[in-house]
Amino acid sequence: MIPTVVWGTGNVGRAAIRAVEAHPALTLAAVLVHDPAKVGRDAGELGGLGRTLGVAATDDIAAVLAARPRAVVYAASGDIRPDDALADIGRAIRAGAVVVTPSLYPLYDQRNAPPELRDPILAAVAEGGGSLFVSGVDPGWGNDVLPLLISGLGTEVDVIRCQEIFDYSTYEQEDSVRHLIGMGHPMDYQPLMLAESVPTMVWGGQIRLMARALGVELDEIRETLDRRALESEVHTRTMGSFARGTQGAVRFEVQGIVGGEPRIVIEHITRIHASCAPDWPSPPDGVGAHRVVIEGRPRIEVTVEASDEGENRSAGGNATAVGRLVSAIDWLVDAKPGLYDALDVPLRPAVGRLGRRPA
Repeated sequence: MIPTVVWGTGNVGRAAIRAVEAHPALTLAAVLVHDPAKVGRDAGELGGLGRTLGVAATDDIAAVLAARPRAVVYAASGDIRPDDALADIGRAIRAGAVVVTPSLYPLYDQRNAPPELRDPILAAVAEGGGSLFVSGVDPGWGNDVLPLLISGLGTEVDVIRCQEIFDYSTYEQEDSVRHLIGMGHPMDYQPLMLAESVPTMVWGGQIRLMARALGVELDEIRETLDRRALESEVHTRTMGSFARGTQGAVRFEVQGIVGGEPRIVIEHITRIHASCAPDWPSPPDGVGAHRVVIEGRPRIEVTVEASDEGENRSAGGNATAVGRLVSAIDWLVDAKPGLYDALDVPLRPAVGRLGRRPA
């Protein structure tokens, strides 16, 4: 059994506790929290398992890493604290741990990551003998292993398009939805996530990964952006009200240009309510989905819907991201220490988990 730590118990960390507990090769060694109110609470309660696991949450990072856990699921956010996340992850790697995380977007495509991110990780690997694999859902499996797999079913492939189409009213991340993405702000507000070059920073690595796997050279990476205002006030269960005239929908593309044409495209279509931008593509059930479209011969379309925590679609997406990461831990433990990406780490069947329910 591989002693595994879950570091952070937010939207991703809750799913990580459940995934580690369910994996037949892993054992939950510790849970690290930042919120003092969570210290001492049982991991089963924090993970929404409905039962205790006998592991009490702690904020003592030094003590947890001193115990030399073999693996760490780093589930703390890196969106607005990338330097702190990088420092935390490096600390765990220097302690000898295999670390998996969705928290540092530039390291999804680790070969092209900026030196200020890549070099400290490589130094930590050399010092401590740990490893790092960074992935998620979108960016993540929704625009690397899944589209590449589906592309292999085509005879002629003209365009690979990866879409995330979501109603964000199901999210429980108000700061990100309102301030990073701009929902509910005036249309002249500049959301950080939509600022020029930021989508390429987040999703450009996925474009490069697919191009590398497909054996093509990119001319460049381009961005497109469209935003729509709400025509009436809307109310959400998780984040309150969004006023008429404020941003209610966003559509952008990150395009990999090959031979002068967009050939590898990652597209996001997100709304705070279904009534906004009704002419844009919608998910089959109006809530949320990830979709891969292979334009060519034959035309292939695959839509993935995931739900968790009471049929919550955003929680389902988080759970699939965690599943990809946690399923990689035993492979990484057997591999050489290093910095890995989605083309290195195989997506494997759920060996030992079919029909299994932890006691």
